[in-house]
Amino acid sequence: MMQTMVGNFGCRDKKRQPKPSIPKEISWLSFNERVLQEAANVRNPLLERLSFLGHFSGNLDEFYRVRVANLLRLQLSGSNSHSIEGMKAKRVVKEVQRRVLQQAELFKGVAAQLFRELEAGGILLIDEHRLDNEQAHFVHDYFQSEVRPRLVPLLCDQNKQAPDLRDQFIYLAVELLVTHRNQPIYAFIEVPTDILPRFVVLPKRGSDDCVILLEDVIRHCLGDIFALLKPIQCSAWNVTVTRDSELDIDDESSDNYMDQVHRGLRKRRTGAPVRMVYDEGLPKPFLKHLVHKMKVERDNCLILRQGFHNFKDFIRFPKLGRDQLVWKRLAPVAHPALQGCSSVLAAIAKGDILLHYPYHGFGSFVELLREAALDLHVTKIAMTVYRVSPTSNVLNALVNAARNGKRVTVVIELLARFDEENNLEWVNRLRDEGVEVITGVRGLKVHAKLCLVSRRDGKRLMRFATVGTGNFNENTAQVYTDHILMTSDASITHEVERLFEFFRSNYKVAEFQHLIVSPFRSRSYWRQLIHQEIRNARQGKPASIWIKLNNFADPKLVNELYEASQAGVQVRLIVRSMHSLVPGLAGVSDHIEGISIVGRYLEHSRFLVFCNANNPRVYITSGDWLPRNFEDRVEVACPVKDPALASQLIDYFNMQWDDTENACIWDGSLSNRRRPVAPNAILRDCHEGIRVYLASLTNQMTHGRSAPILGTPIEIPLVNGLKYRPVLADRNSEMRI
Repeated sequence: MMQTMVGNFGCRDKKRQPKPSIPKEISWLSFNERVLQEAANVRNPLLERLSFLGHFSGNLDEFYRVRVANLLRLQLSGSNSHSIEGMKAKRVVKEVQRRVLQQAELFKGVAAQLFRELEAGGILLIDEHRLDNEQAHFVHDYFQSEVRPRLVPLLCDQNKQAPDLRDQFIYLAVELLVTHRNQPIYAFIEVPTDILPRFVVLPKRGSDDCVILLEDVIRHCLGDIFALLKPIQCSAWNVTVTRDSELDIDDESSDNYMDQVHRGLRKRRTGAPVRMVYDEGLPKPFLKHLVHKMKVERDNCLILRQGFHNFKDFIRFPKLGRDQLVWKRLAPVAHPALQGCSSVLAAIAKGDILLHYPYHGFGSFVELLREAALDLHVTKIAMTVYRVSPTSNVLNALVNAARNGKRVTVVIELLARFDEENNLEWVNRLRDEGVEVITGVRGLKVHAKLCLVSRRDGKRLMRFATVGTGNFNENTAQVYTDHILMTSDASITHEVERLFEFFRSNYKVAEFQHLIVSPFRSRSYWRQLIHQEIRNARQGKPASIWIKLNNFADPKLVNELYEASQAGVQVRLIVRSMHSLVPGLAGVSDHIEGISIVGRYLEHSRFLVFCNANNPRVYITSGDWLPRNFEDRVEVACPVKDPALASQLIDYFNMQWDDTENACIWDGSLSNRRRPVAPNAILRDCHEGIRVYLASLTNQMTHGRSAPILGTPIEIPLVNGLKYRPVLADRNSEMRI
């Protein structure tokens, strides 16, 4: 069935056959299934497996709020022209629904197994029916002191409009049977998980730890809540609504941009429902009433759930002191160029520095900003912000810099989806501190990851730039893989400065010779590099392309890679989530292979390697290969000029490509099959291997030895005491493809 979802791109050139493709929404569901596989993977600690189930659920929530909402809008438009990789929106919606229900069954089985294992290990998740006397008293007292003051029951009968159920909140749909009344009374109670923890730790039962959900605490005390109505029976079922998250922003409007965002956020709370999940047992008359009142599309939006709602909250399931059930916290690897240095700026002045998160600590970037805030010779600091922590150490350092008289400019993208409110708050806080704040660029999302420090010592002006693949966020930097290049190379820093000038004055569009900037020339630049590899292949020269991205579904570049494959270019793709290219098709993509990696860390880094006849050209980039990243966003890719740093990324790719523990084969059937591993084969976990590899670089340089000679193996301890021996790419010989 999966194979039947491979469609065709529309192609204006009638002489060319349309190429096979996969709807990106379907490929994304395949990615989320890999997250579910990690929840079932016994190699992962038990509570981490529970967390993977939470990530699966949270991913699916966002998928409905964004992707499914968009599909439904296309479907409702009634236009036959709307298609997704050659397929009508209606067909994709049906396939999404089928796969979601299929995955729900898989989820149910994995969750049941995990809860059995938790119970066997002395961790009990109990409901209101399984409380012993001591726990029942505890729950009643907790309800009266903490929960009841925060509840506002909403009555809903046949003559009243259904209340606006808030997006992503759990509601108890309550049915009350009252004496001398023929019809039941319906009511809703919002479970206040925005104020109180979802999980309440109960008194132990013997040696067992016991936990109850907040909604079950409320369910236990329903009689107290509705005592005035004197019900003879109270029953409650969970209901959750997911709403369209699209903000209605008019770029041509003369209204204040921030005001538009504020209004859009208010409207989002009551956006059209795209999914309603309800418990088994919810009475049919109550369900019918609710569906009618909320105008829910029954065929596409109703999902019966037999397990827990908002399972994403299980990411924060209490650890209960069970350290053996979670991953051991790992200390960051020291970077050889920064170890023991008193000045980050001085270290960058000596040569480019490449940081690999989360293996290297994010603290070195924060230290760069703190140093710049105090350095008497630093005059200006500029940075782009897409997603940051609500208590961001990064932005707090910039506030200190402004207080110290530096000219600080922050470009904040207001429309970073689901981070809009946090970014709006930071706009006001930064402006109050005298920071120049630019709220993005009308018509374009600023997704580039840039920071620029200008330092003037006498007549000498020196700039320091950081160009990254991920957000300047100290929280996500602990679990997302990303790269940051720190450089004082004038050719790069000068163009970063010109880009900040563009942010201030959008009509001043500069030409960029070194940075590859969307929406100005990114797609055309990558196309040129692909065609250079095609020419090399046809001339018998080494030709290969390595691409590591989060998403790849740009039809034009997919077609370019098909052409490269047909010319004999060896293409390797590591793509985490959405993709539309189909590898391994005879005569179309014979020379294209792809994998996806899901493991301990979220693969977020983006970089590209072009063989260039054995003189590799290596780039890091902030943008995936999707139409929006080339046309509707400001993205920046940067060449990695230092050969040693370029080699690190080549080695990084090699170690990920050789992974046997976290990688799945990417194929047209979306099978998510693992690479076959021989019984006595060496097991390779790239997340462990990269950490040891980076530590070995630091160790050798710290002890006065140079970095490893390219082409020599390093022994890396891995799973079950086995050894992994990655071979570092020799840049003087053919790239290891």
